Amino acid sequence: MSYEHLLVTNSDDGVCVITLNRPERLNAVNPKLSDELPLAMAQAAADDLVRVVVITGSGRGFCAGLDLGGAQSLSGDTRATRIDPYRWVGRWVQSIKSCEKPVIAAINGAAAGAGFGLALACDLRLVTSSAKCTAGYVRRGLSPDAGVSWFLPRLIGHARAMDIVLTGRDVDAAEAERIGLATAVYADDVFAERVQTYALRLASGPPIAVALTKRLMLASSTTSLDAQLRDELTHIKTCFATKDVREAMTAFQEKRLPVFRGE
Repeated sequence: MSYEHLLVTNSDDGVCVITLNRPERLNAVNPKLSDELPLAMAQAAADDLVRVVVITGSGRGFCAGLDLGGAQSLSGDTRATRIDPYRWVGRWVQSIKSCEKPVIAAINGAAAGAGFGLALACDLRLVTSSAKCTAGYVRRGLSPDAGVSWFLPRLIGHARAMDIVLTGRDVDAAEAERIGLATAVYADDVFAERVQTYALRLASGPPIAVALTKRLMLASSTTSLDAQLRDELTHIKTCFATKDVREAMTAFQEKRLPVFRGE
């Protein structure tokens, strides 16, 4: 599938890189990009050859949020689109959370507004040392979208989240790592290499176990302990029945790294 504002590349190692490609606008969201990212995510999620998804931005920014110049057109011309609660960037978040493969935000530059929300929705956030993140909505007289008000308190706690969204201040890479927003921070000159290494490490893992692990981790914030224990038992039984577990046992005995095939 071809896209107007996305670049999608798939490696033989199972890494799908989705690049937001509006560098002249710091990859800000317009109607076309709003529609394209969920399609690309769905395609990656359905492809058994894809084991990890990396989302990044072209040029010097990750995503500057909503392109306010095109905000009116994002509301749509029909009644259905005008009252659609997931219009604009809601489906970005849904498409990421419904993907049972690890999704990495490779934050190569500014992540603001909905771009910040996009990064928060990902499972992991790898940040270049010069990048800055900001909710920024209050600077424009707006309230949060793209799941910012849901993800941010869960990641860093209520008080810190309130500070960031109410002030609209920038969060640099060092602070992002300190408060738990960033999984890791890498120097600009090695950022692309480190992201690739990290993604390849995840892609070499057992796909079935990874998918079930993500399912468990996402459910843990709303599930009771008893229900979580039952789900853990169900999922680990599923894993024990896979060829990948037998391969792991054999590899351990033979003192080599396992080769997981998702079977």
